[in-house]
Amino acid sequence: MGRRTNYGFEKRQRELKKQKKKEAKAERKRVKKEEALGLAEGAVEGELVEDGEELEEVEEEEEEEEEVQ
Repeated sequence: MGRRTNYGFEKRQRELKKQKKKEAKAERKRVKKEEALGLAEGAVEGELVEDGEELEEVEEEEEEEEEVQ
């Protein structure tokens, strides 16, 4: 006698795969949106904020430049 197919297991595996795919898509969209916002908000007097560089660091650098002048 052969083994019976475990439809519940197969269904759960499909659901997990679908959920992972959905999460990956949401993550890609989130990263893309953050990059777009980062470039728009990161423009300080014609300078673009590099990836990973915080806006606060840019502001601190500007303050230091103003003190030097």
